[in-house]
Amino acid sequence: MSHREQVASAARRLAEEGLLVGTAGNVSVRVGDLVAVTGSGVTLGVAERHDVVVVRLDGSYVEGSLSPTSELDLHLGVYADRPEVGAVVHTHAPYSTAVACVLDELPVLHYQHLLLGGAMRVAPYATFGSTELATHVRTALADRQAALMASHGSVAVGATLDAAVEHALLLEWLCALHHRASALGTVRPLSDEQQADVVAAAMNRSYGQPTARHEERT
Repeated sequence: MSHREQVASAARRLAEEGLLVGTAGNVSVRVGDLVAVTGSGVTLGVAERHDVVVVRLDGSYVEGSLSPTSELDLHLGVYADRPEVGAVVHTHAPYSTAVACVLDELPVLHYQHLLLGGAMRVAPYATFGSTELATHVRTALADRQAALMASHGSVAVGATLDAAVEHALLLEWLCALHHRASALGTVRPLSDEQQADVVAAAMNRSYGQPTARHEERT
């Protein structure tokens, strides 16, 4: 599967999961000095290879018949800041967007939240497609795998496109969890000590990684 096809497939999956609606959102993957990214005005739930364009890291055009997404500066800025990032996913997922309309930060209520690096910062509001917005989001993403965008949506990153998609799905689950917990009463975030214990346990037990079963020998 070509990288353009991979981006289109990721967009369709995110739409199927309810994180993308219509033309709202964008997906990209970096391949060396090139970036394959969804085009502007593409209906993401039915995206195909021809709906994805290829640009260089400086934004210059390489391949495709469409203009790139209006959030191209955000994608390219993340790649410039974070050499380890191989993909960027921006969605208008309902729970993530709702949380970003209310909170300044999404606290850590569940230990899986730490897979994203800690509490999720909410980048200050700025007009979509603007350099100001791209700067705010890049700051909010520092040492995190995701960030929220005030009154806008969310951004998730990953070493691979699959990882970025999974991070976007996890963030949406965490935002839904916060919404439901808040409806029941006052939420109880994990303390710094509890979070540190989770990190230590995850490292000791290779949490989230397939591990072979060890059989006892007699």
